Amino acid sequence: MVFKRLLGSIGVGGPAVDTVLAPGAVPPGGSLTGEVRLEGGDAAFDIEHITLEFVARVEAETDDGEHEGEVAFERFTVGGGFRLEAGVRHTVPFSVAVPWETPVTELHGQALGVVLGVRTEIGVAGARDKGDLDLLAVRPLPVQEAVLEAFGQLGFGFRSADVEYGRIGGTAQRLPFYQEIELTPPPHHAHAADEVEVTFIAGPGGVEVVLEADRRGTLLGGGHEALTRHTVAHEEAGHADWNARVDGWLRQLLEHGASHAGHGSHSGHASHGLVDGTGHGGHHHGGHHHGPGVGTAVAAGAAGLAVGVGAGIVGAEIVDEIGDAFEEEEEEEGGDGGEED
Repeated sequence: MVFKRLLGSIGVGGPAVDTVLAPGAVPPGGSLTGEVRLEGGDAAFDIEHITLEFVARVEAETDDGEHEGEVAFERFTVGGGFRLEAGVRHTVPFSVAVPWETPVTELHGQALGVVLGVRTEIGVAGARDKGDLDLLAVRPLPVQEAVLEAFGQLGFGFRSADVEYGRIGGTAQRLPFYQEIELTPPPHHAHAADEVEVTFIAGPGGVEVVLEADRRGTLLGGGHEALTRHTVAHEEAGHADWNARVDGWLRQLLEHGASHAGHGSHSGHASHGLVDGTGHGGHHHGGHHHGPGVGTAVAAGAAGLAVGVGAGIVGAEIVDEIGDAFEEEEEEEGGDGGEED
């Protein structure tokens, strides 16, 4: 991005900021590196702090419908405590840890439609000014990629991915939201589920994989949902027959769903039974949205979940939607970030 002049309470002629992220996507739990570049304005200013804020575009369901908003989920102070003279350029390098539960925004280099960003906040003259925002690209961990690849090899297709506000009970989730990757089943599973949703809860020791099977109502009764949870260590990524493993998970999930349906159906957004690999129960809290999110409807590749563009929104359109979402947010904030030089 180009330098953006800090306006708002600081006034015209204040410092300008440009945050540059290292190229490429980062994995959850990895390090995001880059630098914040400052350029002095018409006078000297004391830079009190430079803070990076991770934000996500999140869907939330309330009594009056579904809403989208921006949720900040991590903050890092990377610099400050110095005087920036008029017209002088100053660079602050940084390296910050990406939270383990950060949603995945791309698979095999193709955007999934999930919107994440890094917002730069500068403290000057007792005021805080949001001077820059950059899109954050996050690639899957090896375990996450192995699981998704196995689904693809088993005939599942990519439908959409979104980030939902809420918590999944019975897991180690820490962030106030979770990502759902919605997959369409192959014909031989279509009778058992209309879609399977995959949620990853990653941590330093491994990844919890939460699977949900959703089936719409039939003439014999209403729709129902079932969930299972499985824990995988990071080091297992390259040492397992993932097709067989995920197929076993699916059988457990769909058998649980059939049993669950026999005891009646759920309506609305009630809690659902959560069964882990040992059969112990828990609960899944929070509402669900079963449909495309921002910039989704990307077609799945034939040899796995390598995302293609043949039957959905092409990559450029996804990028445009992501950019528009953040631009609309900044306009609603009344011009924070200022005008480009």
